[in-house]
Amino acid sequence: MAGQLPFDRPPLPLEPEQEFHLSQWIAVVRRRYRLLVAVCGVVLGVSVVKYAMTPKEYRATTTLQIERRVTGIASMENLFRVDPWDMEFYPTQYRLLQSRGLAERVVKNLRLAEDPVFNPARASLPAGKAPAVSAADDQAMLGALAGKLLGGLEVNPIRNTRLVEVSYRAPTPELAARVANGVAEAFIDWGIETRYATVGKASSFLASQIETLKGEIQDKEAQLQAYSRRTDIVALDPGSNVTMQRLEALNRDYVQAVSERISKESRYKELTSGPKETVADSLSGGLVSQLRQELLKMERDYATRLQTYKPEWPAMQELKGQIERARQHLASVVDETVSASLESARAEYQTALRREQALAAELARFKAEAMQLNSAAVEYNNLKVEVSTRRALLDDLLRKQSETEVASRLQGTRDSNVMVVDRALVPGGPYRPSLRRSLTLGLLLGLGLGLGAVFLAEYLDRTIKSPDDLDRILALPVLAVIPDVAGAKKGYGYGYGYGESRRRRRPTVRDGGESEPVSIELIPHAQPRLSVSEAYRSLRTALLLSTPSGLRTVVVTSAVAGEGKTATACNLAVVLAQLGRDVLLVDGDLRKPRLHEIFRVSNRLGLVHVLIGTAEPADVFMATSVPNLFVTPAGPHPPNPSELLASDAMRTFLEAARARFAYIVLDSPPVLPVTDSTVLGAQADGVVLCVGAGLAVRDDAVAGRDKLRLSEIKILGACLNRFRVSSGRYGGSSRYYAGYAYSGEDDARAER
Repeated sequence: MAGQLPFDRPPLPLEPEQEFHLSQWIAVVRRRYRLLVAVCGVVLGVSVVKYAMTPKEYRATTTLQIERRVTGIASMENLFRVDPWDMEFYPTQYRLLQSRGLAERVVKNLRLAEDPVFNPARASLPAGKAPAVSAADDQAMLGALAGKLLGGLEVNPIRNTRLVEVSYRAPTPELAARVANGVAEAFIDWGIETRYATVGKASSFLASQIETLKGEIQDKEAQLQAYSRRTDIVALDPGSNVTMQRLEALNRDYVQAVSERISKESRYKELTSGPKETVADSLSGGLVSQLRQELLKMERDYATRLQTYKPEWPAMQELKGQIERARQHLASVVDETVSASLESARAEYQTALRREQALAAELARFKAEAMQLNSAAVEYNNLKVEVSTRRALLDDLLRKQSETEVASRLQGTRDSNVMVVDRALVPGGPYRPSLRRSLTLGLLLGLGLGLGAVFLAEYLDRTIKSPDDLDRILALPVLAVIPDVAGAKKGYGYGYGYGESRRRRRPTVRDGGESEPVSIELIPHAQPRLSVSEAYRSLRTALLLSTPSGLRTVVVTSAVAGEGKTATACNLAVVLAQLGRDVLLVDGDLRKPRLHEIFRVSNRLGLVHVLIGTAEPADVFMATSVPNLFVTPAGPHPPNPSELLASDAMRTFLEAARARFAYIVLDSPPVLPVTDSTVLGAQADGVVLCVGAGLAVRDDAVAGRDKLRLSEIKILGACLNRFRVSSGRYGGSSRYYAGYAYSGEDDARAER
């Protein structure tokens, strides 16, 4: 049983836990940067295509200034019953800007139903011909167009100012500017009309009351004059009688009661004649505004989805039902709020009316009492008091009528609390899609997906790629790291698949000015100053120092074909020969021999002839072009290579070789396909297991190592072939290779 090396370690699990550092993640990205670039390129390409195919959308913005207080007569505030410092004033204005009523007004004002850009259905009709539709269909179309307008409308208050930006998105820049300005103008007009609608009604009511009162005064004055002529009364002292004084006091109270009743009646009529939603906004404490906001949100959602789904779609029908229920709930709240306010106003009006009636009754009672004292004087005074009472009432009504006339004139001058600060201009470019935004998002998404693809590919990649992987997975000493040779093909060897007979072209490199390519298996001889040559010399040093008693016979193998075992065996033999001692390189791969092709020697006589007894060992020690290096070719293909290699003749051959040569290197078949390597390993001082970086699958490498250990073969260590360090593919693993360049390319570059 072969002994173990002092630095042999027990096997480790295939996937031990390992702490990853940032440099390792960066190395993964650098190693697979082509995949990252490809994914980023695809995503960026998709982003550009999507940008090119997405319809352009333009946005125009107009800026409005909304003031709380309207310039005018202060007493008008009492007429309109609006608190200018209401905390909900500005939110209410913003919601009104997004109301369906205003949107319908804009559609009508701008005749958007006839605009083929805003209403594509119009474009399909012949020019100058409009289909005949019913009033219900016309209203439904108006509502749909208003909803579409609300879908592209945005209201954005500017923080800490009284300014608000009204923006509209449209397929053309002209339509965007036109609608944005149209919304601002319609909002100003609507505000003026709504604000002064009650003024006109109050003015009409006051005019009718004044005319009635003037007629009553004329009648009373006529009665007073007729009574005075009939009774010959010239004048009476109103203070001559206590009853008369009381009568005058009642008259004053009665005048005040009549004035209060008229004020309450005016307030009651304002509530009954004004818009319900305007009244409810000022009385609901924000509930109506909140409900309207929710309704507008659902309507905008419906208008947005209407561009994608048909109205008959179940989800659209459900959303339409929710909108209808929200409208009914809003109407119910408005009705309840207005009804409660109306009840309060009605109660106040009735209370004032009852007080007026009570004072009138009291006044009548005192009049009767006065008449008993002095019927003529009292009658005269009664008529006089009635005349003065109606005159005072007429003066009060005339004052209020004057105020309403001033308000009407203000309406004529179109005074408003809303002012256009900046009109919307025709935008010079599309608002979206934005090429910069599309490229930025595409790049970010591409980087994210690319990194995900990189790390997924790294996770799915089960090959051994670096010395760290080799040390961690196989738990074997890393004897050397052989860098990849520029121009060499991906794999070495011929492969050991069943029935596989095709030949692979041997990778070569050119040696300086030589016209003929130099075999990769002879690089230390042809180009000794290359870093790869220095790497093989490092392998030689590691092997010579691996055993205390010295190493003379070594088998070079790999788990599977194509991992560079033959190249390693040849170059190891070359660097051993460069020590000035004779070295024998034996082609132990009797199934697919290659050494005779590499060294250009005849294969008609070889190891097989010695093993079957038709030749002596000395007959197959063939000199090569490399000083001190001899090669033994395999010879013809035998039917039983494993049996021949395990025979006593093989042991006799090795004894003869040891007597003749200082070092013996055996190139053997791969471990997993056949048993030849284990047979040769049992007769040698040790085995070198070659692993191809990025080629060897972890499971195969572990299986090859375990197969050798089960056969109690001494594994001297592992050699990592085709390792790419110059491109930085494996991050921190470059420490295995850092020293090679000192005596390699740098020296060669210095000589040139």
